[in-house]
Amino acid sequence: MTFPHNSLRAFLSHAKKGLSRAVETSQKITIVTGNESADLDSLTSSILYAYIRSLAPPRNAFSPLYVPLLNIPAADVSLRPEFYTLFNHANINASHLVTLDDLPTEGNSALKAENTRWILVDHNKLQGNLGKEYGDRVFGVIDHHEDEGAVRQDTDPEPRVVEKCGSCTSLVIRTLRSSWESSSDGSSLSSGGGYGQDGLMINDASVTRTWDAQIAKMALASILIDTANLTAEGKVEQTDREAVKYLEAKIYLSSRSAAQWNRDKFYKEMNEAKRNIDGLSFNDILRKDYKQWTEKGLNLGMSSVVKPLDFLAGKAINNSSEDKEDQFVTAIADFMAERDLTVFAIMTTSTSSSGEFQRELYIQALSSGHAAASTFAKEAVQELQLKDHSVPALSEKPGAMQPSSEGPWRKIWLQKDVTKSRKQVAPLLRKAIAAESI
Repeated sequence: MTFPHNSLRAFLSHAKKGLSRAVETSQKITIVTGNESADLDSLTSSILYAYIRSLAPPRNAFSPLYVPLLNIPAADVSLRPEFYTLFNHANINASHLVTLDDLPTEGNSALKAENTRWILVDHNKLQGNLGKEYGDRVFGVIDHHEDEGAVRQDTDPEPRVVEKCGSCTSLVIRTLRSSWESSSDGSSLSSGGGYGQDGLMINDASVTRTWDAQIAKMALASILIDTANLTAEGKVEQTDREAVKYLEAKIYLSSRSAAQWNRDKFYKEMNEAKRNIDGLSFNDILRKDYKQWTEKGLNLGMSSVVKPLDFLAGKAINNSSEDKEDQFVTAIADFMAERDLTVFAIMTTSTSSSGEFQRELYIQALSSGHAAASTFAKEAVQELQLKDHSVPALSEKPGAMQPSSEGPWRKIWLQKDVTKSRKQVAPLLRKAIAAESI
């Protein structure tokens, strides 16, 4: 039985109950999940895919219900202030999200792999514990990162879309747009029908159009953030522009939503919320937008931070007499040890004193990762336009923090090619690690 046209809030509640029921009764279930950094794009693309597919599943779907799984524990949602801003626009709250806490993976209560099919969005290889348990149960993908070849070629009836785009959510819109339209035509835009949160039929097109507008705003949040409101040079694709146009049309169909809609204002609100990390600790900032990979037995971690390294260093340094650089390096080393990392990278985004968008890159490596870090440094200098850089909180001298044969290898650069994000830098680091590992 397909899920009736309903609000996002009602759908998420239904999905959470459906996952619990599948675990308890060994029913088949399809899970849609984003990457382990669980950023806005992973959140919105997984929810959007699951929502539309549950409204209009393929005839030979593995299960009629698609569950959007946020790839973090519930406690980590609080590290993402932009989520809470978005919740207000989508009429949901954190308790409605399906997180790793809702997915038992150990013991007799674990969700059996053979009862699942997984759809990946915003990544194309299932990592970590989920990858170990369910990696061979991936039967579909929509992603805008480099194709790792981990997803089977024949994914019918689910899509296999891996291509360049500013936002993965834009690709989800393009792929499932006709399904969303057919479900809307059958339940709201033609008949004016839908189901309220009490399960009763609502014959009011204005209500169901408001539901669609709320979902459209949710999707727009990640597209606009990932493309800087469609202004990011080198990132914006025609697919992004078309998705924004389509989603805004959904908003304008709702008289209530249309009267209040202002895209520039919405983008500014979401962007300010995302950058509001002042109240987070050093470790929380690093794990807020964090990804990890394993290459030839060595672990690589990468954190994206929306403040400059000077701000981050200030979080690590205390008032003791210990050298500031040593304090920073030690704090990074502790973070690496907790995750058994050989190489760790931090990419920051910020605005310079002259108002220009800028990126910084910091890398720290254990002795077993010295060769890989050095290889990356040599090969990426040209491609990323890396320049020696200083962090005032640590040292005023450019290039002061240099690779060392003793202790951790570390280096700070200003990345002049600001068009390249973690999506492009991570593969370079992974390639260097794979090449130097035995």
